[in-house]
Amino acid sequence: MTEIQILTGSVYGGALLTARKIRDELSSDSISIHVHENPTLASLTETSGPVLVCTSTTGQGEIPANLLPFYLELRETLPLQDGRPFGVIVLGDSSYGDTFCGAGELMEEALLEVAARKVGETLCIDALETMEPEAEALPWARSWLSRVSDQ
Repeated sequence: MTEIQILTGSVYGGALLTARKIRDELSSDSISIHVHENPTLASLTETSGPVLVCTSTTGQGEIPANLLPFYLELRETLPLQDGRPFGVIVLGDSSYGDTFCGAGELMEEALLEVAARKVGETLCIDALETMEPEAEALPWARSWLSRVSDQ
């Protein structure tokens, strides 16, 4: 059985709702999906299988408060995740310009720093164009999951 860990960072609930929808739609007899609403480093180090980060972006491209402790501990301790596959879904607002979806970039850099392996392109969902991020995230997550399962 494949175990997927979804690490969420959410301010107003959009990223969390998106992560739950992915879990509800894609869980099966062969795929177990766990949503971590307040991820800790143990959410990564004490689990196995692919990791999907589903986060919104706050302020000027920052990581939401519920995901920030995980991010900081990951950057401080650097636990090797040699080749562990990961993907990133990030919600943002393109009116913020250069900081649009900045939290996704920060999470990607941190996971690459611990030798995790990125699978697929990051999905950036723009709040100015999409009212239901889960509708855009589901097809992407299906495709990402098939790539992860094939490897």
